[in-house]
Amino acid sequence: MQTKSCLQLEDIKKIAAAAEAEALKNNWAVSISIVDDGGHLLWLQRLDGAAPISAQIAPAKAHTAAMGRRESRIYEEMINGGRVSFLSAPGLDGLLEGGVPIMKDGQCLGAVGVSGVKSVEDAQIARAGIAAIGL
Repeated sequence: MQTKSCLQLEDIKKIAAAAEAEALKNNWAVSISIVDDGGHLLWLQRLDGAAPISAQIAPAKAHTAAMGRRESRIYEEMINGGRVSFLSAPGLDGLLEGGVPIMKDGQCLGAVGVSGVKSVEDAQIARAGIAAIGL
């Protein structure tokens, strides 16, 4: 039997605080979500001024990144490259950049999804959050 790391509440709070700080530093109104390795929602935060739809898109991006064990932008790039069949992939709704998996020792611990600004900026916020726990 193998053992693997998992996110604890302390980790989630650190990720969320760092992601929020990155967003606020840049005056970006976003929603931030964190999911576990099964794509289950652990944290959702909508900053002041963020569009209501961002609170649905951020968890979808995080879920996609966790389930696919890769950044959600990979799916967006595949679709943009002509592999539109990914639009029908079951359980993957956040097929846009902004979902980043939390990886440790080759294992996915979960993911961070952000929505509200340009997709590359969403991903920047997610990565800043993950960096807060040293990953």
